[in-house]
Amino acid sequence: MAILASTAKVLGKFVAFLAVSAVSGVLVAGLMMPAAAVTWGAAYGSSSFFDSLPSELTINPPGQVTKMLAADGSLIATLFNENRTPVSIDQMSPNVKNAIVAIEDYRFFEHGGVDTTGILRALLANVRGDRQGASTITQQYVANVLKENLVAQGADASNVLNGQKTIGDKLREMKLAIALEKQYSKEQILASYLNIVFFSTNAYGIEAASQYFFSVSAKDLTLPQAALLAGLVNGPSVYDPVAHPDNALTRRNLVLDAMQQHGYIDQKQHEDAAKTPLQLKLSPPRQGCAYAVQAQYFCDYVLHQVLNDPAYGATANDRLQRVAQNGLIIKTTLDPRLQAPAQAQVDSTAGANPDKWGTSLVTVQPGTGKILSMAQNTRMLPGQGLNFVTSYNFNVDRTDAQGNDLGGAGGMQPGSSMKPITLTAWLSEGKPTNQVVDASKRVYPLNYPWRDTCAHVVGAYDDAEVGRGAAPNLQNDEPGWYRPMPVREGIYQSINTALFATAAGLNDFCDIQRAADALGLHDGAGGGKPADMSTLGDLLGGLNIAPLTMASVYATFASNGTYCTPISIAEVDDAQGQKIGGQSPSCRANSIRPDVAKAATNVLQDVLTKGSGYNIKDDAGHTIYLGVPDAAKTGTNQFNSETWLIGYTRGLSTASYFGEALGNPEDHLGRNVFVNGRFWPVIDGAYIAGPQWAYYMQKVIGLYDHGNFDPPPPSLIDAPKGK
Repeated sequence: MAILASTAKVLGKFVAFLAVSAVSGVLVAGLMMPAAAVTWGAAYGSSSFFDSLPSELTINPPGQVTKMLAADGSLIATLFNENRTPVSIDQMSPNVKNAIVAIEDYRFFEHGGVDTTGILRALLANVRGDRQGASTITQQYVANVLKENLVAQGADASNVLNGQKTIGDKLREMKLAIALEKQYSKEQILASYLNIVFFSTNAYGIEAASQYFFSVSAKDLTLPQAALLAGLVNGPSVYDPVAHPDNALTRRNLVLDAMQQHGYIDQKQHEDAAKTPLQLKLSPPRQGCAYAVQAQYFCDYVLHQVLNDPAYGATANDRLQRVAQNGLIIKTTLDPRLQAPAQAQVDSTAGANPDKWGTSLVTVQPGTGKILSMAQNTRMLPGQGLNFVTSYNFNVDRTDAQGNDLGGAGGMQPGSSMKPITLTAWLSEGKPTNQVVDASKRVYPLNYPWRDTCAHVVGAYDDAEVGRGAAPNLQNDEPGWYRPMPVREGIYQSINTALFATAAGLNDFCDIQRAADALGLHDGAGGGKPADMSTLGDLLGGLNIAPLTMASVYATFASNGTYCTPISIAEVDDAQGQKIGGQSPSCRANSIRPDVAKAATNVLQDVLTKGSGYNIKDDAGHTIYLGVPDAAKTGTNQFNSETWLIGYTRGLSTASYFGEALGNPEDHLGRNVFVNGRFWPVIDGAYIAGPQWAYYMQKVIGLYDHGNFDPPPPSLIDAPKGK
C-alpha cells in the first residue's frame, strides 16, 4: 500500500507538470529521481518559465582535429582536444545506426524530439527503484551541442562532460529538442549525434571510435563491433572494453538483445554476434608534435609560429583553442624528400651517442626562405628510437622552441662560419678578394685605431694588456699562417689573423654590422634582436646563432643578395576549406649588392676545393665532393665543442651542426672523444658536421636548382692595375 501511495503521489505531480506544458503549447516532461519530481513545481512550475527558455540552438561545429601537412600533402601531425573526424550518414554502417537507435531511443523515428511515453515508463521504473533515463537521441544531441559550446569557449572538457544537470537544464534541452526536430530530418539529427557523442577520451564521434577500438572506418563496422560502440555511450568509463572487457561484453549483448527485440536483427544474427569475442584492434590517436609522423621539431616550430601570431586569435588562449578545436589544415613548406634523408643522416652521425652530442641539419630555399627540412638526432619522448630525449629544438631561436632559458635551443657559437660577414663588408666597400692583407699581425691592443663611425669597438688581443681586460695575442690553428696573404686565402683557409687584418683594412668597421643586418644575422637567445658585431670576439663566432639563421644568411649569397625571412607555413585553412592565414615569402632584393654576393660565393667555393672544406672526408679518407657547383664555410668554436658547416647550391642552403647543444660549451670539450666508435683527438667543422652536410646534400641536390653560380665582376676579384 505504501508503494501505491508513493506512486500515486508522484504521478499526480507528473500530471500537473504535463498540464503546465500543455499551456505553453508544447508537450514536455522532466525526468528526475522521485524526490526531485515531487519538488519540481516550487522552482519551475509555471508556463512563463517554460516560455522563457530558448527555442533556438546555436550549433557550432564540434571540436575537430587540426592537421599539419607537408608541402606534398602528407601528414606531419594531428593536434586536438577531441579526437573527432566527422563523416556523413552514408559513411556510417547501418549496423551502428540501428544499434544506437535500438538501445538509446527505439521510438526515435516516431516522437517529435521528446518521448512522453518513454518518460512515463522511466518515471515508473525510477519509482520502483530502477534508475532509467528517458532522454531521446535528439535531447542527447542537444546536450552534447551545449557541452561542445562550453568547451569551445575554453571550459575544461572533463568538467563539462561530468557536470550535474538541474531540472531547468532538462527542460531547456527538451524545448530545444522539439524545436530542432522542426528544422532537421531524423537522418540529419542521427548523423549529427553520432558525430558528436563521446565514446572515450581517445574518441569523439563514431569515426574516431571505430578507428580507435577496431582500426576500421565507421562504414565498415560489423554487427558486434557496432553493438559494442553503441553500448559505450551510456557509460564510456564503465563499459570501456580496454579497462572493463567483461562489462563491455555484457553491455554489447544487451544492445544485441534490443536490436533483436525491435526487429533490426534476427535470432541467428543475434546468436552469432553474441558469441563473437571483443577482438579489439586499438589504434590510439597520436596527438601533438611529440607523436608527429615526421619532423617532430619542425612541427613544434610551426606550432609556435601559429600560437604566437595574432592573426589566429587575439590572445594566446584564443589561438590555442582555435588550433585544438577548429579542425584547421596547416599546410607547411616541409619537403619530405629532404626531411627523410636529413633525419636519417643526423641519426647516423652520432650513433648511440652516450655523450649526448647534438647534431642537426636545416635547409632553406634561397630566394623564397621556405624551410624545406629540419632534423636533429634526438626525440621528444622516451622509447621513440634514440636514447637522446629532449624537447629543445637545436635549429631555431629560443623564442621559437620548447624549453626554458636554462639552455639548449637558442643558438650555438658558429665559430669561423661567421667570417663571411666580414668578407661581405670588405666586398661592399668595393675591395677585391685577392688584395693582400698582413696576416702576420697578432696584436690589436685596447687603443687600436679602428675606423668606425657607429660604435666603439670592444675588445683587444694583446699579451701585454691581458691584465687590463685584453685577450692574449691572436692565434691560428696552425703555426704556418702568420704571413701576408690575399683576403680570399684567409677566408678559405679560415685564418684568424687574416680576418682581423681584413677588418682593420675596412674604411669603416661599422660596415661589418651593416653586413650582418643585411644578411639577417640575429642573436638566437635574444628574442630576434640583431647580432651586435661591435665586440671583436664576435667576428670569430662568439655569439649564439641558430642554425636556421645561418642557413638563411648563406642563402642570401646563393640568391645573389636577396635575403628572405625563413617561412614554414604555406597556408592555413579552416574546417570549411577557406584560407585564413599563411606566410608569403618576405624577401629583400639587393639586401646586399648582387655583385657582392657573387664574389662571396666565388671565395666560398674555394673552401670546398682547396680550403678548410677539403678535409670533408669519408671513412676511407677521400674528400667528399657533391659534383655540382657548391660553396660553404666551416666553423669551430675555441673549445671544439660547437662545429659547423654551412653550405649551399643555387637551390638549397643547409646548415649542418655537431656539438654541445644543451649545456655549457666549455664543459664538454670536443677533444680526445669517441664519436660513433671513432676516436677524435680534436673535432673540427670539417670532420663530422662536414660529412653530415655532404652525405645529405648528395642525396637531395638533384631535387632543386644546382646549376652554375653567376660569375662575379673582375673588379671584386683583382684590383685594377696601378692600384
